[in-house]
Amino acid sequence: MTRTARRTLQVAGVGAAALLALSACSSSSDSSASAKDTPKLSGTVTVFAAASLKESFTTLGKDFEKAHPGTKVTFSFGGSDSLAASIAGGAPADVFAAASPKTMAIVTDKNDAVGTPTTFVRNQLEIATLPGNPDKVASLKDLTKSGLKVVLCDKTVPCGAAAQKALDASSLKLTPVSYEQDVKSALTKVELKEADAAVVYKTDVKAAGDKVEGVEFPESAKAINDYPIALLKDADNAAAAKAFIELVKSAEGQKVLTAAGFLKP
Repeated sequence: MTRTARRTLQVAGVGAAALLALSACSSSSDSSASAKDTPKLSGTVTVFAAASLKESFTTLGKDFEKAHPGTKVTFSFGGSDSLAASIAGGAPADVFAAASPKTMAIVTDKNDAVGTPTTFVRNQLEIATLPGNPDKVASLKDLTKSGLKVVLCDKTVPCGAAAQKALDASSLKLTPVSYEQDVKSALTKVELKEADAAVVYKTDVKAAGDKVEGVEFPESAKAINDYPIALLKDADNAAAAKAFIELVKSAEGQKVLTAAGFLKP
């Protein structure tokens, strides 16, 4: 090989090495910038959620904590109207998931939410009876039978408003033995055999397992509830709260929710 050829190869080698070094430096710089753009999540996320979301959100909370070590998700479950009133009154929370747009409006009308709430699931009513359905309840009309002890959610609660909408659509009048403040309380009355039946959500009947028996009724299709979720304006941990909302809306989150009996939005 000539001296000129050897020198040409040496120059080419030096150039290639320089390019590789620049490339590595650039890659490292990009990686560092990316890491800075995506800060590690930490701290507590406080979620106020409709009682019917208890089982599925508890699962998603554990999934979130596992995916983001150093975070903790705490929940306050209850009637959406009561939770919304608490938020409007200044109760500290990062996320609100309601069982109806009407109850979410209590929060948005006070400008306590960031942006527009997103509907992430829907839910449909079902009749919960004692195991084995001893009273042979087969329809919404059967709940008006004399002597049958029926429980409804309060009309201010989404499940109660939906039940009333279904009753009105069927021109039926029903006087329950009690009105409950959330859907879980209504279901518990049947589980404890303090009531013969309750109008609750399909998700709650499913979560109760063999403690109750579910009876579907066609009028429920006219009273399906949309569930909106929103980041709250005064969130103490907005970054983690946004990430939790994204998990709820993600394919992984939807899988958990649909497995619990929720309908896709």
